[in-house]
Amino acid sequence: MFVAIVSTMDAMRSTLHETITGAESDELLTTGEAAKILNSSRQHVVDLCDRGDLSFTTTGRHRRVNRADLETLRTRTQRLTRDQLRSLWLSHAVAGALVQDPVAVLAVARLNLPRMREVSGRGQGARWLDEWQQVLDGPVEGVMEALTSRSPRSRELRQNSPFAGVLSAEDRLKVLEGYSKVPHAGSRS
Repeated sequence: MFVAIVSTMDAMRSTLHETITGAESDELLTTGEAAKILNSSRQHVVDLCDRGDLSFTTTGRHRRVNRADLETLRTRTQRLTRDQLRSLWLSHAVAGALVQDPVAVLAVARLNLPRMREVSGRGQGARWLDEWQQVLDGPVEGVMEALTSRSPRSRELRQNSPFAGVLSAEDRLKVLEGYSKVPHAGSRS
């Protein structure tokens, strides 16, 4: 019974993470592989597992860590630069516009994508524009996740955002003024 419940929960979690982070989220990693991603020791990963800070499964006597769970832990503890945090604030404002008028906001983004491809048709920029295309073709909740998440993927997406023109110049300025008025814990220059 317990194994069936765990399997069901794992299947539900992997479906959600596939929508958000792609197929690699189901990948199980050894504690050594996880340590390399976290830039830490294998023992630190074992300690995270033992404390319950990082979920794991066992194969035989060995721990295996889900890549998506590791990414969640990694991004939760990673600080944003000042520019990344400012970009996040602006994206939250775009997300606010999105919940008020999803059809109009998505239309702006879909019109901007081909224009952006003309300028950034190659390299990493093109990769992130392709990624935005997939996000925009999916559910609105996926767009909200891309706009508001602190994950490395969302950070990269925001650097290539197709939402130019959603916020008026006045609204953009208000967001930036609000951002500059408050202290930001956890950000670095």
